[in-house]
Amino acid sequence: MGVLRLNKIADIMPEPHPDPQLEIAHVLFIDIVGSAKLLTNEQSEVLRDLNQIVRNTEQFRVAEAADKLIRLPTGDGMALAFFTSPEAPVRCAMEIGRALRNNPRLSLRMGVHSGPVDPVLDVNERSNVAGAGITMAQRVWIAVTLVISCCLKGLRMTSPNTVNGNPICTSLANAK
Repeated sequence: MGVLRLNKIADIMPEPHPDPQLEIAHVLFIDIVGSAKLLTNEQSEVLRDLNQIVRNTEQFRVAEAADKLIRLPTGDGMALAFFTSPEAPVRCAMEIGRALRNNPRLSLRMGVHSGPVDPVLDVNERSNVAGAGITMAQRVWIAVTLVISCCLKGLRMTSPNTVNGNPICTSLANAK
């Protein structure tokens, strides 16, 4: 048996990768309300409807044609990371909202956030994003969903504090 001799640390260390090039993504999160209550074939239909509506928006088509859009499926919705302008996801959401008027069985929650991301490849070697921008976008979307849910139930958030992990809400009837 021979002995492997290394003359330099460079012989065992991989080449250093350059620092990631963070970009600002403008993210639109979309979720189908109540999809878990639908039958499997109904879930497929509403998701197909959502995909068609989103693909038909001008903001989606323009960003995709310019190769400035990353589409991320989320099961019963999607995240669209626009690398164009901060207005793109807002305008896209507005276009989607107008299209929903013709599809009353499709109810959505949408949230928008901009922040730094690092474009990466996912396990399927498809474009994806990672970083604080996407994480914060998810949290903002969750918070917006929570506030909207409280409003729809006639509740008002009175504090950002939580009790047992749940926000404190009071009835609008008790509000001054």
